[in-house]
Amino acid sequence: MKKPKSAAPAVTSLHPRNRHTGRYDFAELSRQLPLLAAYVGDNGHGEDSIDFSDPHAVRALNRALLKSQYGIAHWDIPPDYLVPPIPGRADYVHGVADLLASSNGGQIPTGAGVRALDIGTGANLIYPLIGNREYGWRFTASEVDTHALRAAKGIVDGNPGLGDGIFLRRQENPIHVFEQLLRPEDRFDVSMCNPPFHASAREAAAGNIRKTRNLDKNAPPRTTNLNFGGQGRELWCQGGEERFIRTMITESTSYSRTVLWFTTLVARSEHLNEIYRALTHAKALDVRTVNMAQGNKQSRFVAWTFQDEASHRAWNEEREKKRASGY
Repeated sequence: MKKPKSAAPAVTSLHPRNRHTGRYDFAELSRQLPLLAAYVGDNGHGEDSIDFSDPHAVRALNRALLKSQYGIAHWDIPPDYLVPPIPGRADYVHGVADLLASSNGGQIPTGAGVRALDIGTGANLIYPLIGNREYGWRFTASEVDTHALRAAKGIVDGNPGLGDGIFLRRQENPIHVFEQLLRPEDRFDVSMCNPPFHASAREAAAGNIRKTRNLDKNAPPRTTNLNFGGQGRELWCQGGEERFIRTMITESTSYSRTVLWFTTLVARSEHLNEIYRALTHAKALDVRTVNMAQGNKQSRFVAWTFQDEASHRAWNEEREKKRASGY
């Protein structure tokens, strides 16, 4: 395995292709979604903003952003499900595009010939929405939670044409990531994942309280209906983020020819060394860490592949042949 490397030094801003650099234009966003206007007010510095500790305000902002920037006319999720911060999620998608370009002669592959797998898409379906709209990729979005899948299907069905680029698949066994999900005929250029962050429900509740207080110092303590919400499996799993990713790595060895690049967000930097050890044990040939940032928040995703450079070239050539033939 090559020594794990970072595709870029530490960063302090969003990706250059990210549509959400700079301040939100709340006047324009409110024009796109009048509902948002009810949550917009002066932030005390003479600037329009919303209360980011209010889940209804954040949900309305997301609806406006998806409509104005990505042409998603219908986006709605059930109460208490995870409401993702769109700028940070978009950075992951753009970072993955750069990753695919790095093994494709520097060119970002676009169009429906690029197949992506979203592990744990949730009710919000955010990675497939952004990836399909930005690059035309075709996504398979997997999820354990049937209620979340039903909400995701509502988003797909509510936006004409989206069903040609986003397909939903249920993972029947919650203890697995790739096993019992992937099929012999599957071929994915990349997999993406936002793993559960916490190791227990109690830890998740405490983390949500801290997040709310960081956003609004005057907010009363709350453990439900917080700004970004989240159901149990979205927020925590036994062993937390580190164990989930180690399971992902172990299972990925059985699908080394099914997925070209495996990737996952890693919220806690202290987990990286254990993740690198697991990837060494799994005999990954190339491991990369891509750093991201949104404001003061630092994040990253780790990517790995079991295929050598010749296999990457053959994979990309085969995809191009299919595209040229109209497949």
